[in-house]
Amino acid sequence: MQYLVGTDSVHTTAAICDYLADRVTPDDTVTAIGVSPSDDPTARRDREEALNVAPVRLATAGDVKTARRSGAPAETLLEAADEVDADEIVVGTHGGDPEATRELGSTARRLLGDASRPVVVVPIPEL
Repeated sequence: MQYLVGTDSVHTTAAICDYLADRVTPDDTVTAIGVSPSDDPTARRDREEALNVAPVRLATAGDVKTARRSGAPAETLLEAADEVDADEIVVGTHGGDPEATRELGSTARRLLGDASRPVVVVPIPEL
């Protein structure tokens, strides 16, 4: 399986890793994409920290790749899913902001509506 993970925070990555922990095998590849605005240093820092979590937490996967991107998150993740020919896109319900509501965020909604492949939306636990 080829999983594409979309993340913007450590909390989102951790929740996604919890979901994938019992699913990934040594034959699987996980590509974690951190998307953030290029002009926001705090968002870039959060993205870097988020991407550091995936290789450690998903050590049972055959290969874990990380990439940094800027742009509109949903469009960027759809492009990346096409590039890696992802079998599944995995994202959080909303951005990793601890103040975010429990409702489905705009990126998850766009992916669910526009993706041509399965999208899994993982809930982000309350802090």
